[in-house]
Amino acid sequence: MRKLKAAIIGAGSTYTPELIRGFIDRKDSLNFESFYLMDIDKEKLDVVGGLAKRMLRSNGFSGEIVLTRDIDEAVKNADYVFAQIRVGKMEARIRDEKIPLKYGLLGQETTGAGGFMNALRTIPVMLDIARRMEKLAPDAWLINFSNPSGIVAEALLNHTKIKMIGLCNCFVNMKAGIAHNVGSDDFDYEYIGLNHLSWITSVTVDGKNVLEKLGKTAGAKLKNIPDVDYDDELLAAVPAIPSYYLSYFYMRNQQLDKCLKAEKTRGELCVDIENSLIEKYKNPDLTDKPKELEERGGALYSTAAVSVVDAIENDKNEYHVICAKNNGAIPFMAGDDVVEVKCLVNKKGVFPVAVKDPVNHYIKGLMQAVKAYEKLTVLAAVNGSRKDALAALMINPLIGDFKKAKAVFDDMAQANAEFLPKSLLP
Repeated sequence: MRKLKAAIIGAGSTYTPELIRGFIDRKDSLNFESFYLMDIDKEKLDVVGGLAKRMLRSNGFSGEIVLTRDIDEAVKNADYVFAQIRVGKMEARIRDEKIPLKYGLLGQETTGAGGFMNALRTIPVMLDIARRMEKLAPDAWLINFSNPSGIVAEALLNHTKIKMIGLCNCFVNMKAGIAHNVGSDDFDYEYIGLNHLSWITSVTVDGKNVLEKLGKTAGAKLKNIPDVDYDDELLAAVPAIPSYYLSYFYMRNQQLDKCLKAEKTRGELCVDIENSLIEKYKNPDLTDKPKELEERGGALYSTAAVSVVDAIENDKNEYHVICAKNNGAIPFMAGDDVVEVKCLVNKKGVFPVAVKDPVNHYIKGLMQAVKAYEKLTVLAAVNGSRKDALAALMINPLIGDFKKAKAVFDDMAQANAEFLPKSLLP
């Protein structure tokens, strides 16, 4: 096995021990010789990086572990770069969740107006990382978890030359739920959508499609989404297993009501969880990720990331659900549209698998509308274009009203002025 260098950008994240656990679990198939952990927050980097060191050393790793605030040092000559950044930190996320509620709009970090502002902050920073990789690590793969993951992938795959994979733990959790319900890991599936807007449209066991039998019991409930139940008639109208983020589209008013009545936003709850985790991470006797990390919402996070790297590095010809350019896999989407779909992954790259089953017109229409929103959001972020920003919010199905779009955009832009070009400000 060749010796590998990993760079983790945003390594001060409390998720990092989950990722490190994944490397440890696959140390026999992935020969990482060095880990460069980079973050702009020195205090968190020291604490989380300290736990990462203890985890690696206690599991026999004798290679190089470097904590750095220099992104170029981290990226240079890396084989795999893992990005998990949050521009503006949790304070910005909480604003993303709270401000839209003032206008009767959902507040959420990856969908609607909140996800839009998160994208405007994050895309320029991710483009900078990608351009540094073009110079310092041109053969490296970027594995991105930074939200909104799908829109970030849309930007980087169409505006840079790097090899890049957008990942999310949503499908991994959905797949685990299906395996539990069918009593086996031996099943095939069709998966179609965009990140946080996706469906499983078939589940085949022993040559038979058992989708109808699974019903809503196979959906994966996630820590960061208020609990809802899908009505049987809803599932009949759109006959597919929806990712749980679709509850924001299927039951917008119900989810808005939950957000309005909640004592704390999800971001505020995450701050409480992270503060507790950081205190635990400081314990010099702690040498593994604590169970409390599951409350943060990153279940099976490392499974998604490290298994994809294993498939590339060892030419495993495995199927993974990732964000990649469509390239004809979904016939009603453009070739350069970044979609979330089943892909064949090997050392040559990522190859989306053509969707075979007929697609419900609701799925088609919603995907096309949200993809138009994503494209416009990327243009707004890349060009600092206010007109594209407003158009993006107007076409987003969770907003769709000009007065609301303008009001929430102006409010959020002013609150995020330090991260945005002046051309986007009111």
